[in-house]
Amino acid sequence: MQQQRIVLAGATGNLGGRVARALRERGAAVRAIVRPGTSAARLAVLREQQFEIVEADLHARAEIVRACEGASCVVSTLLGLHETLIGAQGALLDAAVEARVPRFIPSDYAMDFMKVRPGLNRNLDLHREFRARLDRAPIRSTSILNGAFMHLLTGEAPLVLFKLHRVLYWGETPDQLLDFTTMDDTAAYTAQAALDPAPPPVLRIAGEQISAAGLAVAASDVSGTRYRPLRGGSLKRLQRIIRITRALTPDSEAPFPVWQGMQYLYCMFEGSGLLMPLDNARYPGLQWTGVRTVLKEAV
Repeated sequence: MQQQRIVLAGATGNLGGRVARALRERGAAVRAIVRPGTSAARLAVLREQQFEIVEADLHARAEIVRACEGASCVVSTLLGLHETLIGAQGALLDAAVEARVPRFIPSDYAMDFMKVRPGLNRNLDLHREFRARLDRAPIRSTSILNGAFMHLLTGEAPLVLFKLHRVLYWGETPDQLLDFTTMDDTAAYTAQAALDPAPPPVLRIAGEQISAAGLAVAASDVSGTRYRPLRGGSLKRLQRIIRITRALTPDSEAPFPVWQGMQYLYCMFEGSGLLMPLDNARYPGLQWTGVRTVLKEAV
C-alpha cells in the first residue's frame, strides 16, 4: 500500500506537533508547512523528527499550492482570530483545491459550534463562518469536534477548585453534561481521520462526558477528600460578567482572552454544543483518557 502524504499547517503548535507525531506513528509521510521566519528552535524540533518542512507564506498562493501537491489530505491546526482562521486557513483551503487534494480537515477542535446560537461565542462564530465557506468548496472536508481540552479542567479555566474542594458550575443544575478530550487523544483521532479515505463531514469525540456533579465525585475518588459542586450563579449572571469583563479588557490578537474563556464556559453549561452522537468507536484501538487520570495527576 502506497504511503500517504499528509500536509499539516500548524505543526509547530501544541496540538499540531501532536498530530504530526500521531501521523508518523501511523506510517504517514508528514509535510509541515511553516511560516517564513519560524524560529530555528521550532524548526529543529521538526527536523529531529524527520518531518519534511516547507517554508511558505500562507498568503502566497503559488507557494502553498506547491506545498499541497501530492497530498491525500491537508490538515489545519492553525490557531488565531479572523486573519488566521478565515484569511490564512482560507488561503490554505484554496490551495488544496487547486492542487487537487481530495480531503481537508479544518482547525475546529471545539464543541458543536453548528448548534450554538450565533453571537454567544466569538471564536465559535469564526468556525461557523469558515464552515460555510468550506461547504461551498469542491473538496471533501471533515471537522473534528472534541469539546474542551481536558487540561483546561485544572489549567486556564479551572472548574475543579482544589484548595476549596469544590467544582464550579453555572446554571440551575450541576448535572449538565460537558465534553472533555485530551490533546493527545484528539491528535490521535485526527491522524486516523486524515488517513481515512472516506470520513464523514463531522466527527464528534469526547474522552469523557461528565457533569460538574460527576467531576465532584471523580475528584473525591482520586483525592480521598470530599468535593462538592459550587454554583457560580445563573447563566444570565455569567453573561453579565462576560459583558463587563470584555468592556474592561482591550481587544487583542490573543485567541483566548479571559472573557473568551468565559464565553466558552457559558456555551458548555448552556448545553446546546454538547456532542452527540459520539464517533469514538469509528477507529478501533484508540485508548481514551478519562478525567480521573487528569485529576489524579493534578492532585
